[in-house]
Amino acid sequence: MSQENTGAVNPAENLALLNKALETLNRIILDKDRQLRLAVACLLARGHLLIEDMPGVGKTTLAHALARIMGLSYQRIQFTSDLLPADILGASIFEQDSQRFRFHKGPVFTQLMLADEINRATPKTQSALLEVMEEHQVTADGETYPLPEPFFVVGTQNPTSHIGTFPLPESQLDRFLMRISLGFPGQALERELLRGNDRREMIAETAPVLKTEQLLALQKLVPGVHVSPALLDYLQALVLHTRQLPQLAPGMSPRAAIALMRAAQAWAMIHGESAVLPEHVQAVFPGVAMHRMAVTDYSASPDEQARAIIEAVAIP
Repeated sequence: MSQENTGAVNPAENLALLNKALETLNRIILDKDRQLRLAVACLLARGHLLIEDMPGVGKTTLAHALARIMGLSYQRIQFTSDLLPADILGASIFEQDSQRFRFHKGPVFTQLMLADEINRATPKTQSALLEVMEEHQVTADGETYPLPEPFFVVGTQNPTSHIGTFPLPESQLDRFLMRISLGFPGQALERELLRGNDRREMIAETAPVLKTEQLLALQKLVPGVHVSPALLDYLQALVLHTRQLPQLAPGMSPRAAIALMRAAQAWAMIHGESAVLPEHVQAVFPGVAMHRMAVTDYSASPDEQARAIIEAVAIP
């Protein structure tokens, strides 16, 4: 049977689909291939993505482009200090005709939800996302409502030094598989952005590369990417090292270790490998690990601290 009819894919078709998706993303988001690969790996690993950066560098554009190219339904929620949990999840409303309450689903009932400037909402509203991110469901009035699959949250936040922000609690940060930053483009590429087409028009004119069933099939293949005992030894050594560093206390949790393995498996798949290699773990380690730990030493950036950890742990 054909892939189109079944949603099943073979390894060569996997790589072709993912390469085409990445090529299309790279035409919209310029000079950010590594960040785009991390975002796609996060989606394949069934995680959620946090993008932390200055306003205006393309965070929202990345989320919208990813939804379009991956064939996902898309909702953007602008987080503000007066946003309520019901504005996200939905609410039960009394209907005069039926004389009963009926649950009206909120914008979270989509496949890719952009939580824009998530750290401008109050902690009460931020915590409303905990169940939906972990369980992919909403519970209201004793009833449980499943969310569409795949379900992927892209949260964007401004640096916490900005006025009007509420730092995300550790429990919320832990629900994001990865945190990435985009940074400013180089001068040549910024000039190309100035002279080029509007990114919103480019996204609107872009055809989806994947169908929902194809993406779901790819996600199911990620846990099957081989992880050798030696690779697990290396991954556990990295995790243990973070727990021994006082500036990162208490270090990576077991949940973070699992997230690191899943992200490395997805990274290996994107690069056409059937097994996880140490360089795959190293590639995703900064994005998976650093936002989960209570960093007390600010003399080095998170990426620099991640590199120091990687250099300190020998590959078996």
